[in-house]
Amino acid sequence: MELSENALNVLRRRYLLKDELGKVIETPGQMFLRVARYVASADGLYGDIAGSEQEFYSVMSRLEFLPNSPTLMNAGTRLKQLAACFVLPVGDSLDEIFETLKSAAIIHQSGGGTGFSFTRLRPKGDIVGSTGGIASGPVSFMKVFDAATQAIKQGGRRRGANMGILRVDHPDIVEFITAKCKAGVLTNFNLSVGVTDSFMRAVEAGESYDLVNPRTGLATEQRDAIQIFECMVESAWACGEPGVLFLDRINRDNPTPEIGVIEATNPCGEQPLLPYEACNLGSINLDTMVSGGSIDFEKLGDTVDVAVRFLDNVIDMEQFPLGRITRMVKGNRKIGLGVMGFADMLIRLGIPYNSTGAVRTAEEIMDFISSRATRMSEEIAKRRGVFENFDKSIYNSPGKPKVRNATRVTIAPTGTIGIIAGCSSGIEPLYAVSYIRTIMEDEHLMVTNPYFEQIAREENFFSHELVRRIASAGSVQGMDEVPVEVQKLFVTAHDIGYEWHIRIQAAFQKYADNAVSKTINFREEATKDDVARAFRLACTLGCKGITVYRNRSRDAQVLTTLNDLLLDCDYCGAVLNPT
Repeated sequence: MELSENALNVLRRRYLLKDELGKVIETPGQMFLRVARYVASADGLYGDIAGSEQEFYSVMSRLEFLPNSPTLMNAGTRLKQLAACFVLPVGDSLDEIFETLKSAAIIHQSGGGTGFSFTRLRPKGDIVGSTGGIASGPVSFMKVFDAATQAIKQGGRRRGANMGILRVDHPDIVEFITAKCKAGVLTNFNLSVGVTDSFMRAVEAGESYDLVNPRTGLATEQRDAIQIFECMVESAWACGEPGVLFLDRINRDNPTPEIGVIEATNPCGEQPLLPYEACNLGSINLDTMVSGGSIDFEKLGDTVDVAVRFLDNVIDMEQFPLGRITRMVKGNRKIGLGVMGFADMLIRLGIPYNSTGAVRTAEEIMDFISSRATRMSEEIAKRRGVFENFDKSIYNSPGKPKVRNATRVTIAPTGTIGIIAGCSSGIEPLYAVSYIRTIMEDEHLMVTNPYFEQIAREENFFSHELVRRIASAGSVQGMDEVPVEVQKLFVTAHDIGYEWHIRIQAAFQKYADNAVSKTINFREEATKDDVARAFRLACTLGCKGITVYRNRSRDAQVLTTLNDLLLDCDYCGAVLNPT
């Protein structure tokens, strides 16, 4: 294994086993072997011939495929919670609310992230019949969930993470939209407005729509749709939240509509789930799928096959704290195979990220992975059977494949596993040619793109002075020493117009039966009209959601250039090594 120092730091801090004194007692190779051995043991439940252990170990140790963090952390240990994504329902009674809070706390402690729709909660100021009191509304209870998450911090290995969702027709929607514009509020939540097709039509037509009290099911007032839309835009422009989930678009891909309606996603938005459902994810490193200047589809196909088998095995070997979660997971057997290193792949292929060539490559890659994953799921179903709820699914009809897994493809952000693999995150462009990543509140990693340095040395324009300037600016655009073609190839997130960000997301979404995590980055000088156009374009192109972030619109952000750090007093005391 060729692990970077950054990868080793992350592994030591979060993933490798430690003794009672906190001393690391496991090497990266031993970690991958632990995970491979445990996950492969599921084969014995079906009488399959042994052999998966070596295949699983090989793809992980070669950094070609990595599962989500809880699997790396917990497989083969006392704690056998291996899934990253959970959705829990939030009912309207005090008992239901705090029962869900208890469940969320247990999930966070084991390394999972949770998504909630708070739409069932009666609005602020509504009557509480049991006491004759007045309801405090969804946002007040979200703050209780946020405080509990802060206290737990997922055992110190992963920050607690939540997704909070409120439908656009809830009477408290404005309070929800603006909740995070005040610093320090709901810091352990991502927020997304659940938007309907009818709302978007009302926006385009300049019409009003009803706000509905979930307790009574009756309309309480009408609001101008464009005013609410502009409020969403204003808040997203000002502080990066809320995002938008297109609920009707999501439910058109719901594979088990007879079982329930999807109303929430995991914290990063890529995994729509039913209440009490969980999903384990894994990602293929596309950077390792390039050979001789072209995509090695044979290797990619073989890796997909191993990854699907791995993820399906995980379902049999994981243990959940709640019986209802176990039943839902075993019932639908959803998996989420995705990719990372897409930007690295494009660089190695000589394709600029902001180009029609990149969009075509995204579609070609995702079409291939989706088709191959479905084929492997069919092969597993022939040997082990279809998922339990198959008869209640969209696949229970002539001409549909008899698959093992209700869903198969998800594009996750791959933040830390991307660091382990030494590749670019998910399907994101390079954030900067050189930048600083915040891992935990007190830990920062310097990341420099190795392909840029390689090309710079080969073409004789490398210098330490150039690297220093790039580390300050993040981008190579406009630097005279850097050839124009190299500038085009090494575009960064802020060099790229929002249209290309969204077109790439939509290209992957076209062949992903779950959803796609992607940040639509804006420069600091972007306007509110830019954000509004981005929301509309994402809806038009069939995305299931959109998250935008305007640079420096928050006091602290995960990815930062050196200049940003020097301008931000919160980080002035950090010890940084830009070399």
